[in-house]
Formats: sequence, structure tokens, C-alpha cells
Amino acid sequence: MKRVLEGSHAVAEAVRLARVQVISAYPITPQTHIVEHLSELCESGALPARFLRVESEHSAMAALIGAASTGVRTFTATSSQGLALMHELLHWAAGARLPIVMAEVNRALAPGWNIWTEQTDSLAQRDTGWVQLYCEDGQEALDSTLFAFRLAELVNLPVMVVLDAFFLSHTYEPVDIPSEQQADSFLPPFQPKFQLDPAHPCAFNQLAPPNVYMEMRYSIQMAMAEVLRQYDSLEEEFARHCGRRYGLLEAVNCSDARIILLTSGTITSTARLVVEELRARGESVGLLKVKLFRPFPVEELRQVLVRTGKVAVIDRNFSFGASGIFAQELRAALCNMPRRPLVYGYVAGLGGRDVTTAVIEDIYWRTKQSTETQPEDVWIGLQEVSS
Repeated sequence: MKRVLEGSHAVAEAVRLARVQVISAYPITPQTHIVEHLSELCESGALPARFLRVESEHSAMAALIGAASTGVRTFTATSSQGLALMHELLHWAAGARLPIVMAEVNRALAPGWNIWTEQTDSLAQRDTGWVQLYCEDGQEALDSTLFAFRLAELVNLPVMVVLDAFFLSHTYEPVDIPSEQQADSFLPPFQPKFQLDPAHPCAFNQLAPPNVYMEMRYSIQMAMAEVLRQYDSLEEEFARHCGRRYGLLEAVNCSDARIILLTSGTITSTARLVVEELRARGESVGLLKVKLFRPFPVEELRQVLVRTGKVAVIDRNFSFGASGIFAQELRAALCNMPRRPLVYGYVAGLGGRDVTTAVIEDIYWRTKQSTETQPEDVWIGLQEVSS
């Protein structure tokens, strides 16, 4: 069924189709429309879930950890400072191997106080053990949310579905909503591998001494590796039921490209136009969209990039004292290849600043004209500032 939906409501519709049983949330701009719509669905009976109103994002995740431990399907959403407040419990959810799904609407971190989009909030949580999926448009946000529940329950890890504030969360687009039959065929009722049950008493999350703790952490790493092994087959199954797939990566005109633009999120849509226009003018350029950030698809990236000469990474994020985070991860992924492209890092669009076709074309020409590697990332459109 086709409907024109706000990106936030597309996520909420996927949660309804997933037949989530417990939702816990604290409203924070710009994710508020997700949980508002879910509260309406719960109130109307369209989604027979328990909706827990809590006093903070920390409490929202704590409530879901308790709920998920009993073996029910759970969901929450947050942004920016809310995600930062959850940080302690993100580690707990992953360490406890709980398949919680969370929508994270990218928003810049304060101060200064800013409600517009930037990826640093979600990427700052990259070491917590959560799978991270980045979305380009409303259709992908809906599909990725539904997909996230199946993936989380397959590998027993929490999954974060990430979408840009306002450019995606508050934009209306035509979205194909799967039928309940299609969703149920892809996502059967949750069958937990372990759960709290008074009829079968057991203790979870107890003290882990040195002789077991390291193995527990290694099991999380093995589960991340399982994500990479299972992802394609799971997407094939999703495509059979719902007719769409996205891949760990999407390569556009990369096979013969001398320069490849690497993007994630909504910047990808703008970059598609730039690549199409540049190729029409005879430029040898391609586009590589990264959807899965954790686990990082190292081998898949190498296979696409081994034949190109330069990669221009457009980061709507930054790790202070280092570089843009996607550029940083890509350099690490390629460093041991005997033949590897030069990686050029560009920081753009922080705090919601527009990344236009002109900005992306400027990045392309800068990369083409450069004859050596950059000592540090280039900040695009930066006004004169003092430290």
C-alpha cells in the first residue's frame, strides 16, 4: 500500500508491523514524532503494545533492558543528548545480548544548542556493541526498521536504525507499506533464546570474573561477524516478501570510476545527482553508499575500491583530534592492501548546514586536482574561526 508519510511515521509504521510488545520512550526533538505516532497507535488499539512513559532516555533504555530480558519484542527512539544519556545502558544492552531495536534520529550534540542533523551522536556510540544501519530515504527507514528486528533476533544483538534529522525525519515522501501478511511472513513472533521466567528461575548479568569476561566479549565480536555472514541472505528473504533490498553497500558506476564519492544518509541522494551530471560531462566518477557501519564491511569495501585511484569521503560528523569518522574507518580498512586508493576526507554539513550539489561537485574537483594525500581532512564551507 502506497502512502505519503513523514520519515518518522514510516519508522512508526514499521514498528506497528513488527508487532512490538513494549515501547519505552522519552520525547526529544527531532525523534518525537516517532514516539508520538506510536503512542497514538497504542491508544487506538492498532498496536496492542505496552507504552512506558519515563522521565529520561536513560530510564527508557533501562526499562527496555528489563522488558527484553523477559523475552518480548521492544523498541525505543532517541536523538543527540538523549542518546548520550543512554550511553551506559547501550553497553549493558549489547553485553546482555538483548535484541532491542532503536531509531536514532541524527542530531548535533550541544553546546551550542542545535537541533539539526549531524551523525556524530550515533557514531560516538560505535564501540557499544550495537549494529548500526544508516538510511537514505523514508522507504529505507521503514524497511530497515522492520529488517532490524529480524536481524537483532537472529544474532542476539541490539540494532540502531539511523536517519538524518529533518531532511529525512520530517520530510514527506511516497512510501510503500508492506501488508501485515508480508511483514508476518518475514518477521515471525519472537522466540527468545533465553529469558527471565519465574517458572524456571535463573540469574542474568551477574559478576563476571577475569576467567569468563574476555570470552563473553569475544562472543559479541563473533555475533558481529555473524551479521556480515547472514546479511545478504536475510535481505534476499526480505526482498522475496517485500520486494526491496539495499545491501551492506550500494555501488553506483564504481566499476570504471577513477574517483569514488563515499557517502551515507541523505547526502547520498544529492550525490547521486552530482555523479549523474558529472558522468554526462565525461567525468570518471562513481558513488559508494555505506549502509552498514557496525560491523564495518571491510572486505566488501575493499572489493569495490581496489580498482579506483581516489576516494572522497564526505563525513557529516567528526572525531575531535582525529578526522571524519567514515574516513578514519576507511583508512584503517584499506591500510594493509598492497594496492589501495588514496583517501581524501571532507567534513561538511555539521549542525544541519546544507550539503548541496555545488558542495559535492566542489569536493569532486578538489579530489581530482589533488596530486598527493591530505595531511588532514578538509572542512568544506567553513567560515573564519579562532580556536
